[in-house]
Amino acid sequence: MEPSKSPANPLQRTLRRLGGGSPDELAIRQAAWVARCVGRGEAAPFSAADLSALAAELRTVTVERGAVVFRGGSAPSGVWIVQRGRIELSVGSGRRRAVVHVIGPGDVDGDIQHLLEMPLPYTGHALDESTVLFLDGESFERLLASRHAIARRWLSSVAMRLAASQDRIIGILGRTLTQQVARLLAEEAVAGAVPLPQRTLAAMLGVQRPSLNKILKDFERKGLIAVRYGAIELLDIERLASLAE
Repeated sequence: MEPSKSPANPLQRTLRRLGGGSPDELAIRQAAWVARCVGRGEAAPFSAADLSALAAELRTVTVERGAVVFRGGSAPSGVWIVQRGRIELSVGSGRRRAVVHVIGPGDVDGDIQHLLEMPLPYTGHALDESTVLFLDGESFERLLASRHAIARRWLSSVAMRLAASQDRIIGILGRTLTQQVARLLAEEAVAGAVPLPQRTLAAMLGVQRPSLNKILKDFERKGLIAVRYGAIELLDIERLASLAE
């Protein structure tokens, strides 16, 4: 049975028109991928001209593991979109250093600080060799001013990210550490596993590693997880999610 055909959206029509062998194809495809990252297509579909304008401004940067992608306390030089790898966001240094989040493929950062003209609140370190797409500040402003679909899409992205942050804060308030750990594991899972070391997870929760380790061992005894080197495999996501409630 043949799959039913549906009308191609503007993004699909743009990519179809590309054909093969064009030197700009990768740039356009990257722009289309960024479009998916920063908002919902049905809210403000991109035209072929919008995608071309975005592609012309993007720059691909490869970052070595452990390298600083951007530094807290400084004004953002532009916007970063993670294409491959993971970027750890942290504040402080030494024993006072705390991880506030880890961003991965599809995540955007630097745009809110740029729009509000405020310094970056955290430093971004590459946890793996990573690839980021960079949009410098002048190009970002120019796109928002001249391309209404891009501006609306980005506004949608900012609103969704702020709402997600608010939900996360509310979800932590009044919960036990066991509930917080279960919730964090469920939120950070990728393909049935959390690819983060316990040191990072403890910092994200703002607790000492022994406190986290005690709960993880209890989860492991109950058959909910399996602790691996640098990662945690989720064996029973449904039961783990129920503990977070």
